[in-house]
Amino acid sequence: MSVGGTWRRILHVDLSNGKHWIEQPPDEFYLKLVGGRALVAYLLLRDMSPGTDPLGPDNLLIFAPGILQGSNLPGSGRHGVGARSPLTGAIASSEVGGWWGHEFKRTGFDALIVHGQAERPVYLWIRDGEVEIRPAEHLWGQDTADVERAIRDELDEEKLRVAQCGVAGENQVLFANIIHDITRAAGRGGLGAVMGSKNLKAVAVRGTQRLPISDRKRLTAVAKWFGENYKNDMAWAIEYGTVGNVVNHTRTSNLPTHNYRDPHFEGAENIDGRMMHRTILVERDTCQSCPVYCKQVVEYNGATFPDEPAFQTEFASSLSIDRVYGGPEYETLGALGSACGISDLLAVAKANEMTARWGLDSISLGMTIAYVMECVDAGLLTAEDTGGFAPTWGDAQGMLDAVEMIAHRRGFGDRMAEGSKRLAAWIGGDADERLVEVKGQELPMHEPRLKHALGVGYAVAPVGADHMMNMHDTSYTRPGSALDRVAEVQTFEPLPLDDLGHQKMELFYHEVNWQHAQDCTVTCHFYPYRYSDLALALSGATGHDYSARDILEVGERAQTLSRLFNLREGFTAADDRLPRRVMKAFEAGPLAGVEITEDALVTARNYWYGLMGWTPDGAPTRERIVALGLDTLLSEGDRP
Repeated sequence: MSVGGTWRRILHVDLSNGKHWIEQPPDEFYLKLVGGRALVAYLLLRDMSPGTDPLGPDNLLIFAPGILQGSNLPGSGRHGVGARSPLTGAIASSEVGGWWGHEFKRTGFDALIVHGQAERPVYLWIRDGEVEIRPAEHLWGQDTADVERAIRDELDEEKLRVAQCGVAGENQVLFANIIHDITRAAGRGGLGAVMGSKNLKAVAVRGTQRLPISDRKRLTAVAKWFGENYKNDMAWAIEYGTVGNVVNHTRTSNLPTHNYRDPHFEGAENIDGRMMHRTILVERDTCQSCPVYCKQVVEYNGATFPDEPAFQTEFASSLSIDRVYGGPEYETLGALGSACGISDLLAVAKANEMTARWGLDSISLGMTIAYVMECVDAGLLTAEDTGGFAPTWGDAQGMLDAVEMIAHRRGFGDRMAEGSKRLAAWIGGDADERLVEVKGQELPMHEPRLKHALGVGYAVAPVGADHMMNMHDTSYTRPGSALDRVAEVQTFEPLPLDDLGHQKMELFYHEVNWQHAQDCTVTCHFYPYRYSDLALALSGATGHDYSARDILEVGERAQTLSRLFNLREGFTAADDRLPRRVMKAFEAGPLAGVEITEDALVTARNYWYGLMGWTPDGAPTRERIVALGLDTLLSEGDRP
């Protein structure tokens, strides 16, 4: 029986010679990997040599929807993108919303693997099974909105969707994003730099083919359940989306402030979603097949808001913010706001516009700028060192200048474009003591001193510190939907935030596998889907029965394959660690005296290794490879 929800067609394009070809994988490829991260990790292991230069022609750039993309299931308007990361050297694997993944899947392909490097800038045009490599010199150096409009005009196709590297990717900023639909980013790890290194400006897609689904009634049942529950279960997303917790987070010391140095941010109310919604918010946005408009769209033209003193400044009157680039979400408000000591909403919203305009990861961007500010504050960096650029805490104009300098690698921006870890190595001395990164990737905007299992998740995530392929302890301190979801495979009582015992790590094992599974299906993490809901959806799409435990195995395969890739590239258990700054207790605030000890972290990590079927050194065992059914997919050289 063939696998529904697939075309059995993976498109390979080699930019070096201008050729393309179609791969037709076997059923087990789809049934075991599903798509997204598992597919990315598997193809990197299978098709790319160890030690490949992330910015060289032999790195693979993989666009990886899953089986559910193109099905119109709510929450499936996402897709995965991956490569070897130029920022970390580990796997880069990111998920992005919008419409591109749905549109690409309807072209008649299940994934796109880009090989090689074009001699000159090009873009790909993929329409209903047809593939064309087109010149893009005229698009190079242009802003993302202008590029999308130019491609639509050139191809006379308003309904196409565009993924593009942006100016930052062209300049190979090591944390450049791939921008989709102008406002959606495949973020973290420098995927935009990989795309730019290939001289691939964009991938434009238009698909009208109807995806073959084996049992539409099962998919409809999942969609119906979601329709009956989302208004209650996702009320937070409907009201404010991710931006509504800035003030609450600083009250609990969960809002990273001054490069994770301080427990409280005095200006939190000025960058909170409530301020945004009563001032510059003009619209809410959503993704394909999603009724939840959780995304922000902001606009500002220099007008004043009489009731908002923060807007009555000369700085505010000089700014304009273009709504075409959407609006900031929580991670951006934290990274370019509180982490830098900046409480000016207009400055942060402008910086967000610039990240979408030029294609920058707002988390690594903001944390790198925050790191520079701290080094200036500590006297480790001077204007003489930086060519006159010396921003300090709260310097909104300095932050905006840094964004422009980094995107264009201008002046000291050329150093900052390498990320905080390389910058610390350049500064020398004790500069690395102020770093807040894992595997070279800067921490997101959630405090591990509050959520201890989240800290373990930062340490072991294959891409470096990441808050999505992770578990947030705050969801498991009381009875409710999160614990009810896990109860489909194991029952847990509520657990304290700072617990790292065996029960917490068993809960972590299930839930992190679940998060990775969602990055294979590739579905929205904000949705209240249960394990059994995605099992039913995949069963309906494919025509092959999945159980709740089967879904978790998909996520475990993704983690295991990612681990095998990282081990091959030289990473070890020693890289599964946390920066000292976020382990050391605050001296004040609600988390005063709360620390994560090295012993607690290592003990929890090693117990999780055992649950994963890995050795004490963090290597997947031959027995677990076989149990997951990966032995028949992997060659001898890619498995223990």
